[in-house]
Amino acid sequence: MRKRNILCVVAILLSGHFMNLSAQVKKAQNPIIFSDVPDMSMLRVGDTYYMSSTTMHMSPGVPIMKSKDLVNWKLVNYAYNTLDDVDALNLNNGQSTYGRGSWASSLRYNKGTYYVTTFAQTTGKTYIYTTKNLEKGPWVKHSFAPSLHDHSLFFEEDGRIYLIYGNGKLNIVELKKDLSGIKPETDRVLIENASAPSGNGGLGAEGSQLFKVNGKYYLFNITWPAGGMRTVNIHRADKITGPYEGRVGFQDKGVAQGGLIDTPDGKWFAYLFRDFGAVGRIPYLVPVKWENGWPVIGENGKVPETLDLPASKGLIPGIVASDEFTRKPGAAALPLVWQWNHNPDNKLWSVTQRKGYLRLTTGRIDSTLLLARNTLTQRTIGPVCTGSTSIDASHMKDGDFAGLCLLQKNFGQLGIRVNKGIKSIVMISAGTGKPVEIQSVPLSRNIVYFKAECNFKDRIDIAKFFYSYDGKVWNIIGEPLKMAYTIPQFIGYRFGLFNYATKNIGGYADFDYFHISDTISEVK
Repeated sequence: MRKRNILCVVAILLSGHFMNLSAQVKKAQNPIIFSDVPDMSMLRVGDTYYMSSTTMHMSPGVPIMKSKDLVNWKLVNYAYNTLDDVDALNLNNGQSTYGRGSWASSLRYNKGTYYVTTFAQTTGKTYIYTTKNLEKGPWVKHSFAPSLHDHSLFFEEDGRIYLIYGNGKLNIVELKKDLSGIKPETDRVLIENASAPSGNGGLGAEGSQLFKVNGKYYLFNITWPAGGMRTVNIHRADKITGPYEGRVGFQDKGVAQGGLIDTPDGKWFAYLFRDFGAVGRIPYLVPVKWENGWPVIGENGKVPETLDLPASKGLIPGIVASDEFTRKPGAAALPLVWQWNHNPDNKLWSVTQRKGYLRLTTGRIDSTLLLARNTLTQRTIGPVCTGSTSIDASHMKDGDFAGLCLLQKNFGQLGIRVNKGIKSIVMISAGTGKPVEIQSVPLSRNIVYFKAECNFKDRIDIAKFFYSYDGKVWNIIGEPLKMAYTIPQFIGYRFGLFNYATKNIGGYADFDYFHISDTISEVK
């Protein structure tokens, strides 16, 4: 009997232990999204959350994501298909807009209308997109000069519309009711030195996001003090025009830049992001409590590993996804997970010319991947991921190069190259900053399989490339690519499908599929 009682006690204890483990597993974990989703702006309408982000030179741009729980997000739209039609955005005449394009957006909802604002150094303009339906559109575009840096849109209760912008010294302007520009003589200094609470030097206060809670105005900014880390500064005021008092709002692991979001049941969080090497800038959620009229961020001032929110179901297929390139009648040509590297030439790609394939046709001569138009991309994800594809090179012309790449300034490139009628599998690495051919393998067939494996764990930031003749037995090629997040492109590494001509135009490559997974063959 005693033995039986002991066994019962042990069983109960073990049951409780496993229940606790189960409870831990079911919690959300930071980072919320282990992928490049920087400069978030977030809002809640009823029980639904929406978020916009930055994708710079990519097209379409300003992605809109949706969630019911702040953890599991899905791409539902973009604010625009084409920001503007200029050479730099089109990769024409040797021009590009890497690291520029559209920057930090502001997402707002007011009286039944959604507003998404952004700005572009490329064009020197500020853009405001409006819609009644954030997920389906249509959008109305408004634009005006100048380009207002890292601005925050705010609707006052008296009907006035404001933008707060700047770096270090922050200004406020009032917009015209029709959003066509700035009201004359309304541009004034709001805070002379918004960096002061965290110390001067380094990156001045920017990334403005303004909120009104219980009658007070709270302005969030990021700073990066010299010799320190990315830091959240918060200013508050009783009037939108000030005066503002400021303090350091949060300083841990460099998790910074963002704002406030609340849940329907009254919980508060700060949404922020962190520079995390080659995968990019990744979002975190940090709990917020209110004390003496200030938002207090973190658990004992730190980023928690787990959150009292539902667990993530993974980033596939909400943020990235595999694609068989098979389209049903009426379906979108490309799912929202795809973005072109700069504006595409829509005459030169198709998912209908050959059923079940993406066809990329060359239309001009290019010398390098970074200047080649119509490279189709998706984010990489952490901590590890694999992207793979199969290519039919039957109709490539002499000088053509088509394949799979990892896109950044220090890119890696694996593909089929045709030279004097002879095909080869070629791996190129720009890991040192300049592209170098690492290995070439003779090819006597038209169909080849490629894959790239990325390891972002603990910022190892190493990628390996493989080829196969049957999609089952894989051969490593070239050398590991040391991935690096570089400011000239200002974006995390992306998988890319490419085809460009170096001698003759009109050839094409057919891509049978693109598969992405959150595993690799080995982790070291």
